[in-house]
Amino acid sequence: MQLNYTSTLASKEKEFAQLIKDNQGLIIKVSRLYTNSLEDEEDLFQEIVLQLWRSYDSFKGNSKISTWMYRVALNTAITLFRKKSKSLPTNELDINHADFIEDDDEKQQQVSLLYTVIKTLPNVERAIVMMYLDDLPYKDIAENLGITEVNARVKMNRLKKTLKEQMEKYA
Repeated sequence: MQLNYTSTLASKEKEFAQLIKDNQGLIIKVSRLYTNSLEDEEDLFQEIVLQLWRSYDSFKGNSKISTWMYRVALNTAITLFRKKSKSLPTNELDINHADFIEDDDEKQQQVSLLYTVIKTLPNVERAIVMMYLDDLPYKDIAENLGITEVNARVKMNRLKKTLKEQMEKYA
């Protein structure tokens, strides 16, 4: 009997490892958008993977695996963010266009600036933009955040305007 349990556990671990490998970009994006240093990004990545593993057995398949992963990742990031903001003072991000000039590639400069501007948004708005940039349908965005699809669309349209204004301000 023990052999069967061990082989089942090994199979589950292998399946989970493949799931993480296939969707690591999603976890990296969440980690990058909710942290300000590489060390914090790596810590959040590990915490998200841990929370995904802990809740892996409870995934029933009622939604897409990516929807479930987004939900766990965002909840983990926001929970960690709240814990840190209670214990540590937060500083406004100091956006300086000169920080982006060092990059040779203009497109990379724009992407870096966009990530920096997105990080200034509140948590829910940050999550909406991230999922939108990943081409998730509004239905999935709404489901992940517990809002209506119409509300997700309205928020994203407002966020597009806000992001455009901020990008122009620092460009």
